[in-house]
Amino acid sequence: MSTIRPRRISDFKPLFGNLAQTSHYQVIFGGLPIALTNYLIRRSVTLPFVAENAGLLCYNASLPTASFATKNVDGNFTGISEKFATARLYDEIGLDFYVDSNYQQMKFLESWMEFIASGSHNPLGSSLPPVNQANSNYFMRMQYPETYKCSFTRILKFDRDYNQEIEYRFIGLWPYAMSAPTISYQSSDIMKVSATFKFDRYIAGRALSLNTFVGNDNNKQSNQSGSVPSPRLVPVRGNSGVVFYDANTDTRTTAEVNRRFFDSQGRPVIN
Repeated sequence: MSTIRPRRISDFKPLFGNLAQTSHYQVIFGGLPIALTNYLIRRSVTLPFVAENAGLLCYNASLPTASFATKNVDGNFTGISEKFATARLYDEIGLDFYVDSNYQQMKFLESWMEFIASGSHNPLGSSLPPVNQANSNYFMRMQYPETYKCSFTRILKFDRDYNQEIEYRFIGLWPYAMSAPTISYQSSDIMKVSATFKFDRYIAGRALSLNTFVGNDNNKQSNQSGSVPSPRLVPVRGNSGVVFYDANTDTRTTAEVNRRFFDSQGRPVIN
């Protein structure tokens, strides 16, 4: 029979001295549908702001979680009721943002939600004339989900040394509700706004096609040949502008022969 021995404090130092911290993360909004993007542009929301700054203004976020719907099954074993998973359920997430002095963050969230219900004043692919929102008989019609759901929004959680990270990519994400920002004549404070997002599902780990190609998708750390290097994208000039190849797996010549070129987001492109 083995004896349990007390562990020394020095045994715990490597564990508790290397805990993850909550303040190192980044939210990245990417790959918005074309119809939504055009609508945002008409509402004075610039694409560089959405791609570069909208996520940086997120000062508080929650990582996604999931649960299972279950079903009770009787009869497999006498007198025992068993539970089986029938569906995976995804909870909504809340994101809190600072509002910039140009109110682009407010316009971004407000216009995204307005677009979802813009089927009457902004009919897509319809011969019906648009209805003026100021009319007393204005009505709302929802757009089709593929025009407002985003499948490339990510939360990247890392730490100070940047050696380890965990990534969540949301499939079918869209803003469900928006909080009422508080304004006051009392002492000035930074203006803030919060939004609740629903999504169809999430992927834990990298999920770009380049990550699948090099084998470090879905939180994979190694493959049969050993450690998987991070993608090292090298820009080169191609037929359609600047493209990239992964210097870990290719040279310019082999990339051309095998047609392995990517855009800056790691998505395959035809050069």
